[in-house]
Amino acid sequence: MSTPPVPLGPDQQQIVTRIGQGLAAMAPPGTWRQVRAEYRAAGRHIEADVVVTGQDGVARPLPPPPELLQLLGTLRAGMYRPGVGTWLSAALTVDAVHGVTADFVADREPQWRRTPPPLGFQDELRAFPRAEQHVPPWLRERAAVPPPVDAQGVRTPRIYDGLDAAGRPLVRRQPLVPAEAERILAYLDAAPVILASRSNGPDAFAPERTDAVPMNFRTDGAWAWPGAVAYYLREHGVPPDPDLIAHIRARRFTAPAEVPEAAKDLALAALTGGPGVGE
Repeated sequence: MSTPPVPLGPDQQQIVTRIGQGLAAMAPPGTWRQVRAEYRAAGRHIEADVVVTGQDGVARPLPPPPELLQLLGTLRAGMYRPGVGTWLSAALTVDAVHGVTADFVADREPQWRRTPPPLGFQDELRAFPRAEQHVPPWLRERAAVPPPVDAQGVRTPRIYDGLDAAGRPLVRRQPLVPAEAERILAYLDAAPVILASRSNGPDAFAPERTDAVPMNFRTDGAWAWPGAVAYYLREHGVPPDPDLIAHIRARRFTAPAEVPEAAKDLALAALTGGPGVGE
């Protein structure tokens, strides 16, 4: 087995074994040399191919079964390293003689059949957050993510902590007591709006709500956040990014009534990737 970007634990080893067994079972008995599965993913965008090479050397494609896709998604999530990310493409091969081998690629862009939209790459970075030094330039460009601001610049929060294998958002945060949640909501709603849209976006926690999440952005000069932060706290009890909560507590839950125009420009640049003041 090839060296993966993170050592396989017992659970991941077991999943790779199950994938190998499943691939071997897809081939006609006694007539194959090799079965190969290739899997590419960015957020909820998934591509998979399975090819069986027969004793005659001819490669024949097979439709990947849902069970295989689920196992590969679980394997990818289980191999996530905080701040580093997880692999974006993998190839698992079952050879009739040599058994199972696996190759994982964490940082090179996969060869997509259909390149995902920016939202797919944005979902990838939300699902498997990476520190700035671990975001390849191509991934930043695909996700339309602005370059990082310096330590004195405007910060933006994580809306949630990732996605599970089924594409549902994950939250790994301490719940807020109701009284403090109300004070944080008041802060989030009181900060000045710097960008607003007349339309609303879909609710990631309730997909049937397709026009629910406010598409506005606010700032207090140090942080800038989308309306989704307050919406998910109010509607689903999802605490904001812990660093944003710590910031609000440090400000004693009192949002500024006004923010200097220069600070608003920097906040807007942090959110949209546009030029800030002086650029």
